[in-house]
Amino acid sequence: MASSDWEIPPELQPDPADHSFDLDLALRSVVGVKALVPGDAFSANTLGTERTGSGVVIRADGLIATVGYLVTEAETIWLTTADGRVIPGHALAFDFETGFGLIQALGKLDLPALRMETGEAPAAGDHAVLASVGGRKHALRATVAARQEFAGYWEYLVEDAIFTAPAHPSWGGAGLIGAGPGGEARLLGVGSLVMQQQDAKGRRVDLNLVVPASLLPPILDDLLAYGRLNRPARPWLGLYAAEDDDHVVVSSMANRGPAAKAGLREGDRILSVGGAPVSDLPSLWRALWACGSAGCRVPVHLKRESKRLDITVVSADRRTFLKAPKLH
Repeated sequence: MASSDWEIPPELQPDPADHSFDLDLALRSVVGVKALVPGDAFSANTLGTERTGSGVVIRADGLIATVGYLVTEAETIWLTTADGRVIPGHALAFDFETGFGLIQALGKLDLPALRMETGEAPAAGDHAVLASVGGRKHALRATVAARQEFAGYWEYLVEDAIFTAPAHPSWGGAGLIGAGPGGEARLLGVGSLVMQQQDAKGRRVDLNLVVPASLLPPILDDLLAYGRLNRPARPWLGLYAAEDDDHVVVSSMANRGPAAKAGLREGDRILSVGGAPVSDLPSLWRALWACGSAGCRVPVHLKRESKRLDITVVSADRRTFLKAPKLH
């Protein structure tokens, strides 16, 4: 991680003179994350058993915010500082709704903690720094390209996601850092994905999807106390879907998940859920979550080849399919 031989081209690295805060001090808050997951974990086939990325120290006692898929079902976590120190960590929580994960360092980090943005910043056009562990050579001068809704194929929706350009090559858990109202360094978001879009001239543009840091403070107490939100879980179908023109198509399903058990098939076109019409991923997930909490019965109206079918899926809490974190 910190010893990696790759680096951001110098012309794309942030310039300390462009920032009101101590850039190098802020970059020390970013740590490397290596998570080891057992081979029989539910997420092992899709996310792998060895996951690497970054996280950001958000509290002086070594609490770290990262992207949840890095730490889901992790049994062993190692944290690496920019100066090469290695410290064990523990996966405290992961939240399916926002996509955040929390790690507690199990040794003394001696690193600065970044305050989290709690308002609406950043806005489209703002400049910031997207950084993985390793200091300035692993930090990218980024621009916020857009703030808009994002729906993922894995039953995920963020209302006001942050999109940044150019794309960082090591985005998972990377910290988006900018200036707060008083000029101090502040965590604006955590990197989640890389995406390809086309500009007005049809050229491919790579962007990073960043989960807004402002989503974390309202749920932080719940995550620390319970490892999840202290409210009924959303219904989960184990459904992976894709948009096809004006339709939503089942692309695959989680093994042993509710959708597979109910008889949905790859290629099915979903027309409505719970009586609400479905035309894209956001409408699909909103219709699903409006059916109730985990365990509710979800009526799905679909088209399979030339036939129209009604199938009722008994939803589940996806957490029950996962291994709980273990503290060694």
